[in-house]
Amino acid sequence: MTKTFSPDEIRKLNDEFGGKSPRDLLKWAVDTFGNKVGLANSFGIEDMILTDMLAKVDQEHKSVIFSLDTGRLHDETYDTAERTIKKYGVQIKTYFPKFNKVEELVREKGFYSFRQSVENRKECCGIRKIEPLTRALGELDAWICGLRKEQSPTRADIAPIEIDRAHNNMIKINPIATWIEKEVWDYARKHDVPYNVLHDKNFPSIGCAPCTRAIQPGEDVRAGRWWWESPETKECGLHSK
Repeated sequence: MTKTFSPDEIRKLNDEFGGKSPRDLLKWAVDTFGNKVGLANSFGIEDMILTDMLAKVDQEHKSVIFSLDTGRLHDETYDTAERTIKKYGVQIKTYFPKFNKVEELVREKGFYSFRQSVENRKECCGIRKIEPLTRALGELDAWICGLRKEQSPTRADIAPIEIDRAHNNMIKINPIATWIEKEVWDYARKHDVPYNVLHDKNFPSIGCAPCTRAIQPGEDVRAGRWWWESPETKECGLHSK
């Protein structure tokens, strides 16, 4: 039976976990949802430290770790996935886009249609990311994300626990919502967390290879994602309100 929470219950939970650690929140998620909670891992540093925390609070591997393979990821991202599997002994449930939709898109609009307009970019994201995510979340009651308030204007109001209106009112858990970048890297170094080597090349945010670049000193951490767009449009739809 699906576990549901009212808005009042969510507010009380956020108050309760406001002074606790991300690991406490992850343990609550596993205890509450069991194999119906999944960590969305795109192999950036935030998701990697959550993988490390989850492995420590869920040693029986009750929860799910899943990823979305768009078909256009960096080689370094696949390498990070392999190292994750070996270090933590976990299975990563990978979801791919429907091949016929990708074929139709490329045949009709070419390989770089996403750079022509925001609408085209969202169409590509819809096929390669949103539809696979919808399938992944259809098997869960709650999902865990590495979102942080500091990352972008579109994420400034996220809470540790939310009702995800965009995905059938399921529970969305953001254990490091209030962490700053220094806290993330301090944890990674202290616990020897494997990470994507693109981070060492000034890639704070890593997505598909054609849509991600290194940033320059002083640029926003999301500046390397869809750099031809304005900051207000820089979400692929995975985290729509």
